Amino acid sequence: MTRVAVVAGVGPGLGASIVRRFAAEGCSVALLARSESYLNELAAEVAEGPGEALAVPTDLADPDEIRSAFEEVRGAFGPVDVLVNHASSGSWKGLRELSVEELDHATAVGVRGAFVCAQEAVDDMLERGETEGDEKTGTVLFTGATSAVRGRDGALGFSAAKFGARGMAESMAKELGSEGVHVAHVVLDGGIRPPNREVEDEAAYLDPDDIAETYWRLVEQDASTMTFETHITNGPGDIEFL
Repeated sequence: MTRVAVVAGVGPGLGASIVRRFAAEGCSVALLARSESYLNELAAEVAEGPGEALAVPTDLADPDEIRSAFEEVRGAFGPVDVLVNHASSGSWKGLRELSVEELDHATAVGVRGAFVCAQEAVDDMLERGETEGDEKTGTVLFTGATSAVRGRDGALGFSAAKFGARGMAESMAKELGSEGVHVAHVVLDGGIRPPNREVEDEAAYLDPDDIAETYWRLVEQDASTMTFETHITNGPGDIEFL
């Protein structure tokens, strides 16, 4: 089955791995982020495989830009079947150093942006369920972190946004599960191996391609058993968790 997927928040790390994994399954994947040059480069790479890709430069802190992006995606590919809310922003500061503007931006991207993306995508999913009668009408995935379940010293904005996104995901799962929309939250409890540079101990990092495989399994999961939360870790190591 060909699916239309939107990955909101694409960079050269895990976001790119998710895009590549979905495209390898023949999905039509829309790439949303601010970096136009990188999105175009990745979309061109993906287009050489079985899937197709569309670069849609978008400021995920701006609701109007998000809505326009989804209109562009629908015009190119059709209604959305899968949404990955992957974007995040947060200054690594504590209470006394963090500004109101920095806190606002962290929640604007990680919470409000995810909310607007979900509103846009879920409408497509529910409409598809009504017209086609499929048991599973769509999938919404949230990229979480250790900070989504345990506050971190010196990362107030990031932690607040991740906690907020997790709460939103859980509420959505309860609201939409009976209508066939699978909402899942993925806790990344460890450092992700950085792209384009050597690391001293690869075993201390989570592999982004392996994580992307987990995302794809959630997309394919049957409606009779829809996992809400998956906790990914490689156990204790020297990498400080986010």
